[in-house]
Amino acid sequence: MEAPDTLKAHALSWIDAWNRHDVEGILSHYADDVMFQAAPVVRRWNKPDGILLGKAELRAHFAKGLERDPDLNFKFEEIFHCPGGYAVLYRRNNGNRVIDVVELDESQLIRRARAFYADDQK
Repeated sequence: MEAPDTLKAHALSWIDAWNRHDVEGILSHYADDVMFQAAPVVRRWNKPDGILLGKAELRAHFAKGLERDPDLNFKFEEIFHCPGGYAVLYRRNNGNRVIDVVELDESQLIRRARAFYADDQK
């Protein structure tokens, strides 16, 4: 099990990449075969289950999000940890609070992620 400080550093590094609008930096936190699920995927990509598979789909999704919101930034609020992963609570620049729940692989890359939004997120 990773130490809580290590997991927090992972989450903060991920948030930093988002705040720099560095798509490749963001993707460096994910495994090649990542499974990502979020409500905006349903509308944006017409996927009723909200699931994207692999880095190529994730790259397109994240790039589109950054394009749609050039002022996008995240503010870290809290991290919750468990064996094999963590949940990070953060606030987006639009005020929406989000919890990303991630499972890490043996290389400490995100293999599964689900984003939960306090309010509707487009």
